[in-house]
Amino acid sequence: MTAISSTLPLMQAFAMAALQGLTELFPVSSLGHAVILPPMFGWQIDEKAPDFLPFLVVLHLGTAAALLVYFWRDWFGFARAVCGKGKDIAGERRVFALVCVGTLPAVIIGFALEHILRGFFAVPALAGGFLIVNGGILYLGERVKHAGSKSLSEVGWKTALAIGACQALALIPGISRSGATMVGGLLAGLKHKDAARFSFLLATPVIAGAGVLEVPKLIKQGGGIDADMILAGILAGIVAYLSTAFLMRYFKKHELEALDPFAWYCFALGGAALILFA
Repeated sequence: MTAISSTLPLMQAFAMAALQGLTELFPVSSLGHAVILPPMFGWQIDEKAPDFLPFLVVLHLGTAAALLVYFWRDWFGFARAVCGKGKDIAGERRVFALVCVGTLPAVIIGFALEHILRGFFAVPALAGGFLIVNGGILYLGERVKHAGSKSLSEVGWKTALAIGACQALALIPGISRSGATMVGGLLAGLKHKDAARFSFLLATPVIAGAGVLEVPKLIKQGGGIDADMILAGILAGIVAYLSTAFLMRYFKKHELEALDPFAWYCFALGGAALILFA
């Protein structure tokens, strides 16, 4: 095959897969990039093509699989704690409960508003404007954050719920899921590494669910998944794993203004999108 769909050549599909794996975890909005970059490069993508939905499902599952593999110790610890086994049952069970609580807002709001928000704001110029807003969130978050002193197990239920609610902002193209939740964690007093860890733990069920929830539509439409789609999903997963590994090391080493480089990137790309499309 030379294309995943009639409107998506194979190299463009692989580029989108790599872009998904990179920008889903970096605090720069994967959805914003998906709205801005294709028209910027002159790609004509038909989102109503019968094989585009299977393609997106595979990319999301590949990204979620990468997060599960990277954080397998956390999820294995959660499973042991739920089963009543392990050394730190109380601590692991509490963190798992926080992840569950933090996931609820994105699930509820996503069900209610996903199609409305994505359809209304999925315009390159608007996505560029919200990408600038995302940069402002990252930049200001570094300057109003509380000194990082709390551990993740010390986070309260209401705080976890508030951080989880930040994920819903990612329904707007240009606003980053990981960026919003990281800033929420910093405001709660977490260090960058702990804020990033909680952000990625929260993202795992949401990203996986985004793929799984499309499966009934996939079955109804009779869409199939071919070898090229699987390769694209594997590529998205590999890039997502490498992105996660890089970010966790980066946030471990950089505590002062660590989100600033991503903020300046958002300002630059968002400004370019406004100039080109407004």
